[in-house]
Amino acid sequence: MSAQSVISCHPKESTGQNGVSRVQLQTISVGAQQVPQLRPLSPSGAGKTMAPSKQSKKNGGYSKESDEYRQRRERNNMAVRKSRLKSKQKAQDTQQRVNELKEENERLEAKIKLLSKELGVLKDLFLEHAHTFSDNGHSPFTENTGSSQESNNMGQ
Repeated sequence: MSAQSVISCHPKESTGQNGVSRVQLQTISVGAQQVPQLRPLSPSGAGKTMAPSKQSKKNGGYSKESDEYRQRRERNNMAVRKSRLKSKQKAQDTQQRVNELKEENERLEAKIKLLSKELGVLKDLFLEHAHTFSDNGHSPFTENTGSSQESNNMGQ
């Protein structure tokens, strides 16, 4: 927005509870429209301003000696304790689950080793048995017994 497009400027000041100006509200007219703008007021002319929703809620509008303030603080302290305990319990539960999964993983790895050894032994037995059969002139996968040979001879 250029300085040439501003037709009029109407400054207004809002004062805080202690009478000190915090924000200057300016209505800037651009053509036929008026655009409100908030500008901070501080000794240097710049700085941060507190949002209006936060200005009145700093202490909740209560003095520190009031019963309502003390009740709110007590409820907040209880909520904080409850939240921290819940967080701590969740971390403990997670750690317990991690430990259980590690133990299960170790058991499964031991089982894999055992089954791998068993597989190796069974393979060796199978290959030894197959080799023995082939040395005798038999096919390792078909075994002819006396009764099956008789039935084969009768069919011929």
